[in-house]
Amino acid sequence: MNEFRFLHAADLHLDSPLRGLGARSDEYARLIGDASRRAFNDMINLAISSECRFVVLAGDVFDGDLRDAQCGLFFVNGMARLKQAGIRVFMILGNHDAENRFVRHLHVTDNVHLFDTRKAETQVMDDLGVAVHGRSFGRRDVTDNIARHYPAPVPGLFNIGILHTACQGREGHEPYAPCTVEQLVNHGYQYWALGHVHTREILHRDPYVVYAGNLQGRHAREAGPKGASLVSVRAGAVVDVAPQVLDVVRWASVRVDLSAATTRGEMTGLIRHAVEGVVRQADGRPIALRLELAGATALHAGLIRNAHDLTLEVETVLASISDEIWLERLKVQTHAPPRAPVLDTSTGGRIAADIRASATPDALRAELDAILAGVFERMPAQARTDALRAGLAADIPARAVDLALSLVENPEESRDAFS
Repeated sequence: MNEFRFLHAADLHLDSPLRGLGARSDEYARLIGDASRRAFNDMINLAISSECRFVVLAGDVFDGDLRDAQCGLFFVNGMARLKQAGIRVFMILGNHDAENRFVRHLHVTDNVHLFDTRKAETQVMDDLGVAVHGRSFGRRDVTDNIARHYPAPVPGLFNIGILHTACQGREGHEPYAPCTVEQLVNHGYQYWALGHVHTREILHRDPYVVYAGNLQGRHAREAGPKGASLVSVRAGAVVDVAPQVLDVVRWASVRVDLSAATTRGEMTGLIRHAVEGVVRQADGRPIALRLELAGATALHAGLIRNAHDLTLEVETVLASISDEIWLERLKVQTHAPPRAPVLDTSTGGRIAADIRASATPDALRAELDAILAGVFERMPAQARTDALRAGLAADIPARAVDLALSLVENPEESRDAFS
C-alpha cells in the first residue's frame, strides 16, 4: 500500500457572516466579510503544496440557503484548482447543506464525488489502495444513527468513513446522526473523518476518530485557532494527524481579573498584558476580541457607571497594541470588595440600606419577567432561550442594585457622569 497524505476538512460554512461584528464601519465589514472564502482558498493552497492525493469534506460546506450564486461558483473554481493538481475530493452534505436547494445541482468538476443521500456508499481508489465510505444528509434533521448502516470495510484497503455527526452529543450542537465512539471504532475503518462539531478533537487513536473543526471561527464561542487536519498514511496505518491553522480572523475571549487593580492605570496595564498574549498567539491575524473584566475591585462602581467611557478607554488600549484588534463585546462582571457592616445614618446611607434590603422585590421581578417575555417572543422558534432567560433574570436585578448603590454612595462622581 502506498504512502500518501490527505486533507480532512469540515464545516467550511462559506459566506457565513462573522456574528457580532456587523455594527462596525463599511471598511471593517469589507476586511472581515470574505473571511470564510480566504480560509477556503488557503485550504486549497495547502492541499496542493502538501501534495495531498485527495481531500475529504465532512459536511456543511455552505451556510444554509445558497443566497449568492457567486458562492457556488467560488466553490466550483476551488474544486477545479484541485483537479488541475490531480487531487480528488470526497464530499458529504451536512445539515446546513441539506437546507440548500442548489447544492445538489452544482456543476462541480469530475474530480469531486458527492455521496448519496439515500444510503451510504463506497468509492475505491485502486491506485492508492483506499476505500472511502460516506452518506450525505438528505434533510436537516437527521436523527437516525446512519453510521450503523455504513458498508463493511473493504479487506486489504485503507478504509475512511466520512460522517456528519454530534457523536455522543456535543454542547451547542444539534444531536444529528447520533452514534458512539465505541461503535465507530468497532466498525473496522482505519480513519473516521467527522464534521458538525466546530472544535478540533481526536476522539480515538488506532483507529483514528477525528473532528477537524471548522476552517474559520464565526463568533466568540468559536475562539482560538481553526483549520483542517493533514493526515499521513504509511503501510496502511495513520502515522500523523497534524492540525493545520487556516483561519484568517482570530476570535478570542479574554477574562481579566482586576482584583489586584486599585487605579485605572493598573487596570489598563492588566488588560494590555492579557491582550498582548493573544496577539502573539494570533501570529499576525486580525483579532475579534470579547473582553470580560472580573474580580472584586475598588474600581467596580466607576466601571459600571459609565459604560461608554470605559469602552473608549479599552479601545484606546487595544489600538495602542495593534490596529487590527476589534472589540466585539466588553463585559463588566466585576463586583465591589466585601466591606464590614457600618451603620450609616445619613440620608444616603439609609437609601443604600433600603436598596440592599429590597434587592429583588416582587414588583421588579414581575416587571423584568414581562420585559423578557416580550423580547423572547420575537426570537426564532428554534433559538435556545431557557438558559439565556434564566441568566438575564438572575443577572439584571443584581446589576441594577450595583448601579443604584454606586450612584448613592458616590454622589459627586455620579453628578460628573451624568452632567
